Amino acid sequence: MPDELPGTTDVLIVGAGPVGLALATALARAGVDAVLIDKAAAGANTSRAAVVHARTLEVLRDIDVTGDLVERGVIVPRFTVRERDRVLLKVDFGSLPTDYPFTLLVPQNVTEELLGDRLRAAGGRVLRPHELAHIGQDGPHVIATMKDGRTIRARYAVGADGMHSVVRDKTGIAFTGDTYAQSFVLADVHLDWPDVPNEVMLFFSAEGVTVVAPLPGGRHRIVATVDHAPEAPDLAHVQALLDERGPRAHPVAVKDLVWSSRFRVHHRLADHYRAGRLFLAGDAAHVHSPAGGQGMNTGIQDALNLAAKLTAVLRDGASGTVLDEYEAERRPVAEEVVAFTHKMTRVATVSGGPLRGIRNTALRALDFVPAVHRTMAMNLSELASDPARR
Repeated sequence: MPDELPGTTDVLIVGAGPVGLALATALARAGVDAVLIDKAAAGANTSRAAVVHARTLEVLRDIDVTGDLVERGVIVPRFTVRERDRVLLKVDFGSLPTDYPFTLLVPQNVTEELLGDRLRAAGGRVLRPHELAHIGQDGPHVIATMKDGRTIRARYAVGADGMHSVVRDKTGIAFTGDTYAQSFVLADVHLDWPDVPNEVMLFFSAEGVTVVAPLPGGRHRIVATVDHAPEAPDLAHVQALLDERGPRAHPVAVKDLVWSSRFRVHHRLADHYRAGRLFLAGDAAHVHSPAGGQGMNTGIQDALNLAAKLTAVLRDGASGTVLDEYEAERRPVAEEVVAFTHKMTRVATVSGGPLRGIRNTALRALDFVPAVHRTMAMNLSELASDPARR
């Protein structure tokens, strides 16, 4: 049986991924009545998003998650862009103006577990399974109807329900952009690589971009663009990708496959983040290439920004116009991330020997320019999205 759904709340949050959990936790800790629903009977136990950037670690301090995240993750000091054995560009995070001058690698299920712990400690929980069928507005209220006919009234509602957001669909907000022609392979593996660097490696090749990143427990995350990904990529498929695109002087062997999946990637941005009393956050508002590992990060930052504004209105009596600032502040950030990751993906997949040679020469030249290093580090870490640092 589904969890009991209350008749009313101040804020209804649809979708209990990291974005919905972060938003619900922040509101609960602030004493705002919020209901978080999800259509799944249980939370996902696969790692999916694995990169937590510096700006996200900063904002997560507000809900007391950062310390435990860092303790359970792998601290990675740099990204490198490579073609086979050749390092084309290094992005070091060590000099960033933050208490977290690194990238943290931690499986998404761990992030969700910690957020769920904080939510329960604040008196909240996820109500499951409740699948939203329709949502609309009636004067000062939002009315949400589940597929089983149950309804709930709220003063505001937030769609944190992913790329195929029902909330966004029912608002009529356009989701402008396109779909990448290639699909993506995602796999967590154990590698036989004696001198593996402690860094996130982006291997550029004519066949596509391949990301190799360390995870806790001696695992590595592999993300690769392919023309046609198999439904369940096996060890042989992942090994073939690394043989074709990875280091040549010291080949990498895949010892075992922990988990794998495939997905297609879009680069899309919602035309608006608000329609009256309905808001969008996370993948419901923006999706893009995973090349920089920024998707979940941008979404969590959306959530905590919106939580602060909803708290100001619902608890502190601020004018409702405060809520207009959410789109004004967060949509330009997502616009920059979508553009940045799209350019990175296009540069990574340049085809033709002469063009790749020009690209590689240009990247090697840029590697000697300190300002380029800082700009790349600030963009990837999303510290550039902080108004105080602009």
